[in-house]
Amino acid sequence: WASGMASGGLSVASLWTEVNRCGQNGDYTRALKALTKILHENRDDVTALHCKIVCLVQNGSFKEALNVMNTHSKVLSSEVVFEKAYCEYRLNRVESALKTIEAASEQTDKLKELYGQVLYRLERYDDCKSVYTDLIRNSQDEYEEERKTNLAAVVAAMSQWEKGPMEDLGLPESTYELCYNAACSLIGQGQLTEAFNKLRQAEELCRVSLADDSDVTEEDIESELAVIHSQMAYVMQLQGRTDEALQLYNQVIKLKPSDVGLLAVTANNIITINKDQNVFDSKKKVKLTNAEGVEYKLAKKQLQAIELNKALLAMYTNQADQCRKLSSSLQSQNPGHPRPVLIQVAQLCREKQHSKAIELLQQFSDQHPESASGIKLTMAQLYLVQGHVTKACDVLRSIEEFKHKSGMVSALVTMYSHEEDIDSAIDVFKQAIGHYQSETPGSAAHLALVREAADFKLKYGRKKEAISDLEQLWKQNPKDIHTLAQLISAYSLVDTDKAKSLSKHLPSADTMSFNVDVDELENSHGATYVRKKAAKNYDPKATPDPERWLPMRERSYYRGKKKGKKKEQIGKGTQGATAGASAELDASKTASSPPTSPRPGFASGSSAAASSNVVPPRQQKPAASGATRKKAPQKKKKGGKGGW
Repeated sequence: WASGMASGGLSVASLWTEVNRCGQNGDYTRALKALTKILHENRDDVTALHCKIVCLVQNGSFKEALNVMNTHSKVLSSEVVFEKAYCEYRLNRVESALKTIEAASEQTDKLKELYGQVLYRLERYDDCKSVYTDLIRNSQDEYEEERKTNLAAVVAAMSQWEKGPMEDLGLPESTYELCYNAACSLIGQGQLTEAFNKLRQAEELCRVSLADDSDVTEEDIESELAVIHSQMAYVMQLQGRTDEALQLYNQVIKLKPSDVGLLAVTANNIITINKDQNVFDSKKKVKLTNAEGVEYKLAKKQLQAIELNKALLAMYTNQADQCRKLSSSLQSQNPGHPRPVLIQVAQLCREKQHSKAIELLQQFSDQHPESASGIKLTMAQLYLVQGHVTKACDVLRSIEEFKHKSGMVSALVTMYSHEEDIDSAIDVFKQAIGHYQSETPGSAAHLALVREAADFKLKYGRKKEAISDLEQLWKQNPKDIHTLAQLISAYSLVDTDKAKSLSKHLPSADTMSFNVDVDELENSHGATYVRKKAAKNYDPKATPDPERWLPMRERSYYRGKKKGKKKEQIGKGTQGATAGASAELDASKTASSPPTSPRPGFASGSSAAASSNVVPPRQQKPAASGATRKKAPQKKKKGGKGGW
């Protein structure tokens, strides 16, 4: 060093002065020149190497900084763990950053801050929440608000992507970022009106925070608000206010925001509104979802939804091969997810290849029974399109989670009746009644099913079975007049004496009377459809006809209609009773013809894909200042504290 003094000692000292001065002024490029000269004198000067790395990080030269660290790893050892992890994080090598942090000998606060960011990017929200909660509890500095914003972003992500119950961590909503994140959490919980109001609040807070700055133009404010506006449009879309949503989405696109993630989500959601219409616009918008860096800005579920919608768009624009290619690739990435398969099936249906479509569905349902409910419904639909009603019924009966729901029972009974397979229809009732008998005996659903089953059996001449069902039901609840009346009506067809003795249990006419004046009612202003009154022919001396309650054709003295007035004998026996039964049992009233084919793409529901495309919560970059908190300078407008 003494001999070095004479040749260059003075210059090294002055170079260090230069480095300090440049560091304070933020002129890292000049500082780097001085450091290069210092390192020329002593290539392993640890302080100079550390300063060089910091300057490279500040200039955004992350690869170069990593290169310096790797070249001098022996002398630097654990000196630069934070810088190494930070460079890896900024280069989107998130898994490497995680390993670097976890291997560190000491977990400093700044490493913990970075650890939180890394866990957020890896979508390990539970761990991330613990890190931020711990940091907030144990630090007292000017970055508390940033940490709370990040914690709010984690809570929002958990609410949206993991659909868990929302935890109230008592976070403030004093800034527009905090307010925005609170709105995202509410969207995840389905509280759309509250979320929209919260977004309005965030918009107001944003305007106020930027209004104080005279350098900020209206355009600057609009671009800062873009993320809030896109999220508002998303809420409108979920509420069915599609036209308003579309208008707002397009306003955001026109602003050309620099955030590729925001643009991709907004463009994707426009595509979901367009569906199979306006495909030219969708083809333009889809390019925005392919921008460089989008994959680092969005959550996995968002990226997946964008890919699903690309496949659907290919189908709508008749690019069959492209649709197959995209949906197959999606299926290999998410083998247990039904949507890619449903898109392939919809494409095959467009090509009228129903059997091949059913084959695909069958394959999926065999391999992934746990998520095959929607797949099986689609399969049943395709069997119906081909006219294979019984096959459709078999598939529907294999869906455990829907098997005993009233809508499913109704559909199955209707279809079996259509096929004249009354035994199978009754078996459906029997199984469903057995299920309710063991799960919720005596519940409204249980009683309604027994009654419907009895009605159905009576219509098809299974009187004894109907009677035993109703008797069992009445015994369970002797006060149930509805069931008793049904039982009496059933007995009147097979055993009139029994019907009479049971009718004693009915309440007296007095207790049932409502003192209605029939004449007044018929002549009243509202009675527009009452037939003209026939003269009453009641004779108090004559014995009333004991068979007067039976339909004419079922009375013992009925001899049929006179010849020459033959009409089609439809609806007069077990055969024709189908239409009536199905109309009562099934709201869709489709007994006579199987349901028609769905529109292509029906099952994958592009709007469902939109639902997973929420604009992500605002995440902050790790705070950094000087050599301890390193952060590459971001070109940011004032007031915009958080990136994504």
